[in-house]
Amino acid sequence: MRRTVPLLAAIALLSGCGGEATPTGTTPKLQTQRVAGAALSADVNQDLATLRRVTAAFHDFAAASAAGWSAQITPCMESSEGGMGFHYGNVGLIDGTAQVDKPELLLYEPEENGKLRLVAVEYIIPYAAHSRNAAPPVLFGQAFAQVDAFQLWGLHAWVWKNNPSGIFAPWNPEVNCANASAVSRMEH
Repeated sequence: MRRTVPLLAAIALLSGCGGEATPTGTTPKLQTQRVAGAALSADVNQDLATLRRVTAAFHDFAAASAAGWSAQITPCMESSEGGMGFHYGNVGLIDGTAQVDKPELLLYEPEENGKLRLVAVEYIIPYAAHSRNAAPPVLFGQAFAQVDAFQLWGLHAWVWKNNPSGIFAPWNPEVNCANASAVSRMEH
């Protein structure tokens, strides 16, 4: 059995958001290929292209759910720095590893029409699998951040919605939860 107890506890505490999710139809393109003012390497751009290819079908929320990203991990999340949206996880992938083509979480922003729009992915590694005191895991040449609230390491990749803060920043100022019900929002 995989050691995902901290994440499963977070699921139990944070679940409870209602509402039907439906496909959004179009597949947006990321407008920026930069991080912290510098161009990304060819290898990172190739990995991002792989990530987009393997997640493109998940603009249709029903397809994502059928493929295993059906566990709602958080309500819609926002902060003064921006939003993240809803996190849906494939708990079978939460195994202490991070692979470009297998993101553990898909992030969806609620739209005015009641649909969910795929905006990003998040890679997570629980502290139980990779100690908080160890050097951070790395993917896309980026160090994962410590997310003590959920007892894990995390790395976002905003591959489906432009993020002025950077493609790997945790919060996106262009994402919000205004179209989520008050019950399904989580502010930080």
